[in-house]
Amino acid sequence: MTPTIFPSTENVSVASDGEAVAGAPMTPAFSPLYQQIKGLILNSLRLGEWKPGEAIPSEIELAARFRVSQGTVRKAIDELAAENLLVRRQGKGTFVATHAEQQVQFRFLKLVPDSGTPGSEGPAQREIVECRRTRASADIARALALRTGDAVLQARRVLSFAGTPTILEDIWLPAAPFKGLTAERLANYHGPMYALFETEFNMRMVRAEEKIRAEPATDGRETLLQVAPGTPLLSVERIAYTYKDIPMELRRGYYRTDTHHYHNTLS
Repeated sequence: MTPTIFPSTENVSVASDGEAVAGAPMTPAFSPLYQQIKGLILNSLRLGEWKPGEAIPSEIELAARFRVSQGTVRKAIDELAAENLLVRRQGKGTFVATHAEQQVQFRFLKLVPDSGTPGSEGPAQREIVECRRTRASADIARALALRTGDAVLQARRVLSFAGTPTILEDIWLPAAPFKGLTAERLANYHGPMYALFETEFNMRMVRAEEKIRAEPATDGRETLLQVAPGTPLLSVERIAYTYKDIPMELRRGYYRTDTHHYHNTLS
């Protein structure tokens, strides 16, 4: 059933999950009306009403659906586009962003060649070392909002550029949403891993948090990255979230920086 939004904020409140609630006491809303519309669009994205890569309804159609002005819808969509959740295409409409798109593929990959830009080296050569089902340790469970001992999938892969192993990644995923994910399936998929999560498991990573530190190449990492034991590596721990800020992936990457550097843009 389509939720109803009233153009006046005097009789609208917002529930904890972002839904608008009519008939609330005559008090100011907790958020501006466009933020409520943004929440409803986000909820439709989370529920899969519009899949990654698909067009969403026009601003006019959404304005009629939610019974608000087109300007209110446009402001909500502007914010979602700024957050890389939607993509505007001139003359074509607005589409659900997907990690399969070139401009989104390298959103979470900040390691850049010293003489180039993200993606300038072409696709990385990927080697899946393992993918197995295991039990979450206390720190993995905490990062993924699970209980210690819950089932998780643990994958390890090496990314190489121009034949040089450059990134070693250890990845943990909650087992239930990714049932059927295997090393063979990872190896046979030729697009970005996050695009695989979208298309085959309906899990879109929309934002991530990272912790960065320096660590020596030990515990077999030196072998997989073909560096001397103790070589300094850039360690990047990332938690990726899907809609509703649900943690869906823990990724610990170890980066060689002899020919690459970590590049980020702050605003």
